[in-house]
Amino acid sequence: MNTSVNQMPSALIQTWQLGKFELSKRFNSRSGLIALIAFVLVWSIILIYPIKEASNIIMHPSFKDFIASVFGPSTLDQLFKWQVAEFAMFWVAALYLFPLFSIFISADQFSSDKHRGTLRFISLRVSRNSLFFGRFLGQVFIQSLLVLITILATIMLVMSRDTSLLLPSLSSGLVVFIQLVIIVLPYIATMSVLSIFANSARQASIYAIILWVVVSIIISIMNVQFPGFEMVGYLLPGSQLSNMVNTHGLTAFAYVPIPLIQTVIILSIGRIIMQRTAL
Repeated sequence: MNTSVNQMPSALIQTWQLGKFELSKRFNSRSGLIALIAFVLVWSIILIYPIKEASNIIMHPSFKDFIASVFGPSTLDQLFKWQVAEFAMFWVAALYLFPLFSIFISADQFSSDKHRGTLRFISLRVSRNSLFFGRFLGQVFIQSLLVLITILATIMLVMSRDTSLLLPSLSSGLVVFIQLVIIVLPYIATMSVLSIFANSARQASIYAIILWVVVSIIISIMNVQFPGFEMVGYLLPGSQLSNMVNTHGLTAFAYVPIPLIQTVIILSIGRIIMQRTAL
């Protein structure tokens, strides 16, 4: 019993250290810095053009009236309640872009080490649990940093229009940050599992695309054949995103349990696979 108690802090420390190492490794390498610069440039274009222009449009009352007359008064009604229009548009774009980014960014958690034969060497020095959860934690750190960068850039965009919106921007940014980090968790967890089987990041990404397509088709068929089992759709990460578009601030937290439960289930499956897979 004392042995298990002593091993618990050690495993947690190993997991934490591996997570920090993944973060530093990503941005201390030349390829990581290039990827970061590319990410910043892409989001700069998104912020300056579509988000800035769209935010100017939704601030006009005539646009809200147009949407209500065409699609109904309840369509996107919560989206118009955002205090900062730029964050309303950022919210819509980030809901779909960050899960997509997370799939490709976190695709190489184990595949390269497995292909080179170094994964077994690493597993001899740390427990498989620490290795699995440490790599996952590292990707969470990376995604959190990327989300933070884009939110700070959005705040700067808002400040260029109206400096009096600083406090609303900070409060909106905090809520959006927490939400987006939670939303990408099941995607990162899925890539943790798929990268165990893949021999490269590209192969893991292909596996993810195939998985999402196949599972989406199966869920669609089940919804048609068994109308009473609509809840099965929530097994697929991102199934709640379309409902989250028309949310405002803290109301989006009503959907938090879905990605959290998905993450716990996927990580539990991944842990079992990690323990039983020959590295």
